[in-house]
Amino acid sequence: MADSETVEAPSAAPDAQQGARDEADRARQARDEKQAGQRKAARPWVRLIMVVVLVLLVIGGLWYWYATKGEVDTDDAYTDGNAVPIAPHVNGYVVSLDVTDNQFIRKGEPIIHIDPRDYQASLEQAQGQLEAAQGQLQAAQRGFEIAKVNFPARLAGAQAQLKDAQANLFKAQTDNRRQQSLPRAATTGQSVDYAAAALMSAQAQVASAEAAVLEATPVKPNIGQVGAQVSQLGGTMKQADAAVRQAQLNLEWTVVRAPQDGWVTKRNVDLGTYVQQGVQIMSLVSPNVWVTANFKEDQLNRMRPGQKVAISVDAYPALKLKGHVDSIQLGSGNKFTAFPPENATGNFVKIVQRVPVKIIIDSGLDPNLPLPLGLSVEPTVTVSE
Repeated sequence: MADSETVEAPSAAPDAQQGARDEADRARQARDEKQAGQRKAARPWVRLIMVVVLVLLVIGGLWYWYATKGEVDTDDAYTDGNAVPIAPHVNGYVVSLDVTDNQFIRKGEPIIHIDPRDYQASLEQAQGQLEAAQGQLQAAQRGFEIAKVNFPARLAGAQAQLKDAQANLFKAQTDNRRQQSLPRAATTGQSVDYAAAALMSAQAQVASAEAAVLEATPVKPNIGQVGAQVSQLGGTMKQADAAVRQAQLNLEWTVVRAPQDGWVTKRNVDLGTYVQQGVQIMSLVSPNVWVTANFKEDQLNRMRPGQKVAISVDAYPALKLKGHVDSIQLGSGNKFTAFPPENATGNFVKIVQRVPVKIIIDSGLDPNLPLPLGLSVEPTVTVSE
């Protein structure tokens, strides 16, 4: 009996384990059925949500198309403006530097001072030469006034002397004929010789008087010669006056002043630097800033000057600028390159060209936010209302 009980005990344990596994399987099956039922119950709601999302996407796409169908934009745009190069008119050492980097200055304010001593000396020398030329001109003018009186008077005096010499000649001729016609007994040889000598002297005086008249006859040419000297000295005085004005300009140019309002940029001059005429020492960026946008050629169909533009600046996302189209460049960028394309050579490849468009900024600028040249911007042009 004991042995039979010992044999039946091991078979009872596997039956208990099998029952536990069956129970776990039934529980897992029940859980799976429950989850499947839940998924089946939630499936209509998922479909509804997907349909709603799809409808919203379609509506949003249609709205975006409708809202932007009258706009063209580009990201190939940047701020542009005038950067005036500053160069001195004269050479010299900088004795005063009156600006710093990125400083805003007004038109006419000094930028640098160049050593003026050489130019001051040149001005004084030119003024002395001008005074000398003025004195010479005044003397020549007085001489001209005197010449206008002297030359006619000299001619009149020469003519009077000629008449007197002619009268003496007539008397000498008469005396000589009388002596020659008298009998030898009625005169002496000495008287005859005196009469002949007087005749020759009278003839010589007439010849001399005629030469004096001939010399004094060109009254106008003689006066004109003196007048030409006056004109020459007048030209010399003008040259001296021009030299004085040039020296004054050079002295004024020792102070380099701002030609317009703007910000100092690219400064390459310091105190003590030797600057040369025409060599750039800095640039002055004008406050007048606009946008140059390179639109594709197929975006220009409806673009016209005056259309409104919304401008966003990459550097300042919160800054929203408003402007308008000012003008469209009459030529693509490739046309103005150093080596423009030659499409007639047979290697033509069609590429969409970009055309620069100038956009004026009307509003939205913040004085506390500088807008340097060359910043990337994105303009959006409203091509239809």
